[in-house]
Amino acid sequence: MQAWPHVIPPRGRVAYVNGHYVRHGQAQAHIEDRGLQFGDAVYEVCAVEDGCLRDEEEHLDRLERSTREIELAMPMSRAALKLVFRELVRRNRVKTGLLYLQVTRGAAHRDHPIPANGPRPTLILTAHSLDPNAIAKRRAEGISVITRPDERWARRDIKTTQLLPNLIAKTAERRAGAYEAVLVDKEGTVTEGSSTNTWIVDKEGRLITRALSNDILPGVTRRVILEAAADAQLAVIERGFAPEEAYAAREAFISSATGIYPVIAIDGHRVGEGAPGPVTRRVQELYASKSAMRAGAADRPR
Repeated sequence: MQAWPHVIPPRGRVAYVNGHYVRHGQAQAHIEDRGLQFGDAVYEVCAVEDGCLRDEEEHLDRLERSTREIELAMPMSRAALKLVFRELVRRNRVKTGLLYLQVTRGAAHRDHPIPANGPRPTLILTAHSLDPNAIAKRRAEGISVITRPDERWARRDIKTTQLLPNLIAKTAERRAGAYEAVLVDKEGTVTEGSSTNTWIVDKEGRLITRALSNDILPGVTRRVILEAAADAQLAVIERGFAPEEAYAAREAFISSATGIYPVIAIDGHRVGEGAPGPVTRRVQELYASKSAMRAGAADRPR
């Protein structure tokens, strides 16, 4: 069974909660926190490679957009968040891994409407290491995916913690021995993966991915891929596609915070030659180069 890139067991992990660095096992939130009671919260996941945060500015852009969309105040300034990010990565000694950030509306008496005088937002951050060899293997060899019906709410463009439909889809994917579940709407068109954006390459070598709307999350890696493709003059078409078009595609891949993974099989159908193709390889190279250039030596935690 394929699984998420191997999580390295924690050793003395440190979390950040509302201004305090605490031992991971002792981190706490209030019982009436609205994130717990209502899923009244948004989140971000930022990759760490070589101890460096990838696409940090783009993740902060999206976090600010998500908070605006649900009328939630940012918990601190952008500059202060960056300092916390780096300190948490340093304290957890993460070289390859993920930084997770969640902002909730805070603790208040349980009542559905947004409080008129909102409580102070709750800010939670964790960081953990991943096995770089597992990530590299999937990037090099490709993955298989399955399709599932898209049963999520209508505002998928907000990175909310309301992830129960995603959880169900991911459970089905793992039980099927796949790496990801590709979600299909009622019109029979692919929206995105349960935690990724989806792409195919047509017979002419053009990249095809669903256009942004309330139907999909504006993926950070997706955004950087589009910028890199434009720089390299790769043709991109933003439109929907059916699973049957994906089965017959020249190539396919998914993108997320952990990078770009070639898709070599969908619902048991071999994609292309059943191996990572040249266009996907090119996109991986373009993304890696652009993302690394943005990170820069100055952004490395010290």
